[in-house]
Amino acid sequence: MKKTGLFLAFALLAAGTASAQKKHFDYKFYGQIRTDLFYNSRSNSETVDGLFYMYPKDEARDPNGEDLNGIPSGNFYTLYTRLGVDVKGPKLGHGIRPSAKVEVDFRGSGTSYSTVRIRHAYFNLDFKKHSSLLVGQTWHPLYGDVAPDIMNLNMGAPYQPFSRAPQARYRFHQKKFQLTAAAIWQSQYLAVGPADNKVGTVSTKKSQDFLKNGLTPEFYLGLDYKTPHLLAGVGVEMMSMTPRTTSDITKENSAGDTYSETYRVHERITSLSYEAHVKYQKESFLLAAKSVLGSNLTQTSTVGGYGITATDPVTGEQEYTPLKTSHTWVNVMYGKKLRGGLFGGYLKNLGATEKVNGLIGAGLDLDQLATATAEISYNLPNWKFGVEYSYCNAWYGSNDEKGKVVDTHRVDNHRIVAVALFQF
Repeated sequence: MKKTGLFLAFALLAAGTASAQKKHFDYKFYGQIRTDLFYNSRSNSETVDGLFYMYPKDEARDPNGEDLNGIPSGNFYTLYTRLGVDVKGPKLGHGIRPSAKVEVDFRGSGTSYSTVRIRHAYFNLDFKKHSSLLVGQTWHPLYGDVAPDIMNLNMGAPYQPFSRAPQARYRFHQKKFQLTAAAIWQSQYLAVGPADNKVGTVSTKKSQDFLKNGLTPEFYLGLDYKTPHLLAGVGVEMMSMTPRTTSDITKENSAGDTYSETYRVHERITSLSYEAHVKYQKESFLLAAKSVLGSNLTQTSTVGGYGITATDPVTGEQEYTPLKTSHTWVNVMYGKKLRGGLFGGYLKNLGATEKVNGLIGAGLDLDQLATATAEISYNLPNWKFGVEYSYCNAWYGSNDEKGKVVDTHRVDNHRIVAVALFQF
């Protein structure tokens, strides 16, 4: 894997100097060296060994009453160092202008760090009649063109949907309006589903199979209003996936002995999510915000899922309903050389619209989350040095018959991040 990473890095370097060899092609090589030093006051739900931070874990008391998750931690990483190349190719027929991007970092996947990972890999066709077609992997449309300007690598998750995904995205521009339509699949950021095929299983795993077996990609449709300083828009996302294709059900015969049978089942969970976003930017000032009413958006680094509403007594086939979650964030930044800002996020578990007898997803015992962040950075050409403080509190409890969380208690985390960044 390390050899593959070195090969990709050298390939990107070679692409940056290949313009003299490819007629009518333009190449722009870029990258960054990023270092992250962080501290947390307790254990958290996180990935990349704490670099991608989500929210504090619930209390877990030992026999002496000590909180097993009340353990502070910290580390230093360079995993989000990046290399990339932007390519412009010769025009195709009828004035079509092709371009492409390949960008990698060294985050790896899962718990395998310091290995090359594809961030972006796509080609884009710009048509002369105000439209474009992008095919490949880039930001999920729910992440879109409005995201917080913060130092934490989670970019506002779980309040901000966070995912890069394979997709086919069409955009149409008319004066100040932009229409976006996309079909999206899953690769690195995956939906959560049942860990096995046993009836009533609520233990989970992340897998491409849930969307793949549903034979339907995610769909997104959005409309934006754009001026030189203002961007405002709305969007809707639909996902329809198959939690299980077979069901393992335990039965009992007349003698009282139990035995197991496996049945082919036809299950599906379909959900709709909605979002609204706005960004105003002029000179040194930035104001951005987004609000999402999400249903089963676990593939975008947030919380949620779905519940089991009914089970066939013969085959074990299950019916489901999505759980709804509301998440909103606001970000204000000001300055150039010396730049400071604030970020605030709030998330609420809204539960299901009908009774459930089992929940499948992530963060389902969370009632609400709230985060407040303050940062300051010193910026020079190609350089950035900054410090960010983040305070997050999470309310945990138990689920009622509709998946809402009741009888809550609060846990807190204090996080400090120091960043040094060199861009080229």
